[in-house]
Amino acid sequence: MPEQAVSESRVHAPVREILERVLAGGRATAEDAAALIACSDEELPEVMAAAAAMRDAGKGRTVTYSRKVFLPITNLCRDRCSYCTFRRDPGDPGAWTMTLDEVTAWSRRAGRLGCKEALMCLGDKPELAFKEYRATLAAFGVASTIEYVGRACEAALAEGLLPHTNAGIMSRGEMAMLRPLNASMGLMLESVSPRLRQRGGVHQWAPDKEPAVRLRMMAEAGELKIPFTTGILIGIGESRAERAQSLVAIREIHERYGHIQEVIIQNFRAKPDLAIADAPEPDHLEMARAIATARLLMGPTMNVQAPPNLSPHEIELFLAAGINDWGGISPLSKDYVNPEAPWPHLEALAERCARAGFHLNQRLAIYPEFITGEWVDPAMMPHVARLAAQLSTEV
Repeated sequence: MPEQAVSESRVHAPVREILERVLAGGRATAEDAAALIACSDEELPEVMAAAAAMRDAGKGRTVTYSRKVFLPITNLCRDRCSYCTFRRDPGDPGAWTMTLDEVTAWSRRAGRLGCKEALMCLGDKPELAFKEYRATLAAFGVASTIEYVGRACEAALAEGLLPHTNAGIMSRGEMAMLRPLNASMGLMLESVSPRLRQRGGVHQWAPDKEPAVRLRMMAEAGELKIPFTTGILIGIGESRAERAQSLVAIREIHERYGHIQEVIIQNFRAKPDLAIADAPEPDHLEMARAIATARLLMGPTMNVQAPPNLSPHEIELFLAAGINDWGGISPLSKDYVNPEAPWPHLEALAERCARAGFHLNQRLAIYPEFITGEWVDPAMMPHVARLAAQLSTEV
C-alpha cells in the first residue's frame, strides 16, 4: 500500500477534514482545536505534518531565539502556586531582591557576551503581602514594584540591552508607564480553566492567576499597542479541551488587537520541593499535540515557541510539530524558574536544527514584524533600531 494511503488510513475522517480545510486556507474553529489536541497517537503524525507545512509556508525553515540575560528582580510573590519553586517569603532561604547595581553589573556582563535582551522576571505584587518588602521599596526610593522595575529597565537600557518585562499582573497605567522602557512585555495565560482556582487546584492560593484578570491585562496590552508574549502551561491539572480553550482565548485577543508576537507552549516540570512533586509531567506526545494545535489554530504567521531547556531530547520533535522559535537562551544566567534545566549550548542547538533542516537565527526581544512606529514607543525606537542594525551584521 502506498505510504500516503497508509497514513490516511490511520486518520479518522473528522481530523482529516479539519486538516484539509485548514491547509486550504480555512480558519480552524474552537471545535477543530478541541479535536486536534485530542487526536490519537496514530493521527498525531498527520496533524504534526500539517502544522509543519503551515509553519513552512509562513516562516520558512528558519528557527529563532533571543540571546538574553534573565534578571530575577525579586522572587518575593503574593501568589502561592503549587508548582512554583521560584517564589519566596521575606526571610526564607534564597529570598532576594536585586539592587540596581546588580542589574547594571549583570547587564554589562550580558552585553559583553552578545546578549541583546534583558528579561525582567519577578513575583506578583509582593508589596501587597509583605511589609518588609514595602520597607525595601521605600529604601530604594520608589513606591511600587513596577516603579522599581522601571528603574531596572533604565539600567539595562543604559548597558545596551532591550528590556522585556514579565512582572505578573500589571494595571493599564503600569504598562503605559513601562512602555517607553520596554521593547515588549509578556504574561503567560497558563490556562483559562476556572477549576484550577478552586479548592485543591494549583491556583487556589494565587489570586493573580484568575483567568479573567489575565485576559483583561492581555487585552489592555493590546489597546496600548505593546508587542506581547503569552502562552499556556500544560500539565498543571487542566484537560486537553481546556488547553484548546486557552489557545482559542489567546487567538481571540490577538484577532482584536494584533499584538501577540509569540505563543509559548510550556510543559510543567516536577521538582522535589513542590506541593505537587508527584504529579506526572506531560509527555513528549502531549507537547507535540499542543504545539501542532497551536500552529494550526494561530496560523502560518504566528511565532510559536517551546522552551528547549525543558525538553532537551525533543528538539527535532518540536520542530516537526510546527514551532519556529526557541525563546530566550542565556549564556550568563540560569533559568531561575526551572533552575534544574540548563539552557542548551547554542552551537549544539544550531547543529541539531541544521540536521533537522533548519537554520538557527538570533532575534531581538521584539520580533521583526513589530519593529514599526505603531508598536515601538518613540523613546525605545533608537535602541531597537540600533540593535536591529547590529543584529543584521551578525547574521
